[in-house]
Amino acid sequence: MLYTKSILKAKEPLDGIRISVMSRHTLNDGKTPHPNITKDSYDEWLKILAPSDGLVGDYYKRILGRDLFSIYYLEEIRESEKKIEVEKLAMRALETDITLLCIEIEPEFCHRKLLAEECRSYFPNRLQVIHK
Repeated sequence: MLYTKSILKAKEPLDGIRISVMSRHTLNDGKTPHPNITKDSYDEWLKILAPSDGLVGDYYKRILGRDLFSIYYLEEIRESEKKIEVEKLAMRALETDITLLCIEIEPEFCHRKLLAEECRSYFPNRLQVIHK
């Protein structure tokens, strides 16, 4: 099972392995450590699956809207090196519960949701995804 939720939400037994897919664990300035994100907030950090710094920067500067951000992020994770990591993540989620984490509180628009759906595309009939 593959779950998604905010890294700021409390750990729950059903989370399984909590994996941060954020590029950094800072406030919006990109430098100051986020006071509510500690090493205890996640079990693993797969930085490679985070949106690139340029993509995040363009989104926060409002150069890119949600639609273009989504298109560019999906292009990034479909690249050879990242694509391999996405497929490995999907295979792991068939064997054990995994929760993908990012800073967004709600799952309606966040890259963790896009990543989870990309994982499901590898095993559409076997991998269940739940957005918390």
